Amino acid sequence: MTTSTTVISKRIEAAGITTAYLEAGSGDPVVMLHGSGPGVSATANWQYNIPSLAARFHVLAPDIVGFGETSRPDDVVYSLRTWTDHVWAFLDAHDIGRTAVVGNSLGGRIALQMATDSPERISRMVLMGSPGVGMTPTDGLAALRAYEPSHDAMRSLLRTYFAVDPALITEELVAIRYQASIANGAFEAYSAMFSDPRHRGSELGITADEVRAITTPALLVHGREDRVVPLAVSQTMLGLLPNADLHVFSHCGHWTQIERAEEFSALVADYLWRS
Repeated sequence: MTTSTTVISKRIEAAGITTAYLEAGSGDPVVMLHGSGPGVSATANWQYNIPSLAARFHVLAPDIVGFGETSRPDDVVYSLRTWTDHVWAFLDAHDIGRTAVVGNSLGGRIALQMATDSPERISRMVLMGSPGVGMTPTDGLAALRAYEPSHDAMRSLLRTYFAVDPALITEELVAIRYQASIANGAFEAYSAMFSDPRHRGSELGITADEVRAITTPALLVHGREDRVVPLAVSQTMLGLLPNADLHVFSHCGHWTQIERAEEFSALVADYLWRS
């Protein structure tokens, strides 16, 4: 087992997919699922949060199939079902029967599907800027899907649509996201999963009745100024999920885990610790 302050990059086979992931800490497991923007990865999403959470928990953060350094099988069909099944396989590869899940954006939608599939395996979940009932197209989401790789385009995308204070989008973070977006096969996979009719990456809808049936305790976290997934989505979900709380960060966009990293990490750790 890793120590609480050491974050280690590893790989494991999960349903035949060579899966890259970060691991740190010991104790009850917490799986952290990233979002779906260009150049996304566990490192880009969670680098500021894993050390804090690892002080109390055994944290695992995979690169979901199609993203980061995880392999991209030629025959994969990207969809919510594919991504969810990959996370289940990742947990099974680690012999994890029950876990808490922290999901950012797409990762939050995957968490909701997991709680629908096998609620007995999900102890609690944190849904951060997650799509849900009432989600409509936004300028931020359109900009994500229209991304064409360049360092300047990545900087503009992140500073315009992800953070209220553009100074928080450092050149280091821009470089991490840009390099990941041009890794071998990364942009081709990203483009295909949301635009190629063979794939169903954009089909993330969920009905009100489906949400009402999810009894897993949930903490909804949202930035008030989110331009990718509007705050109204979490407010609607709050009224539908039977066991949900909502925390809203002011002066904050789609990346609460980066824009308010210390407060976000403390909030999530305390919420999960109470279980």
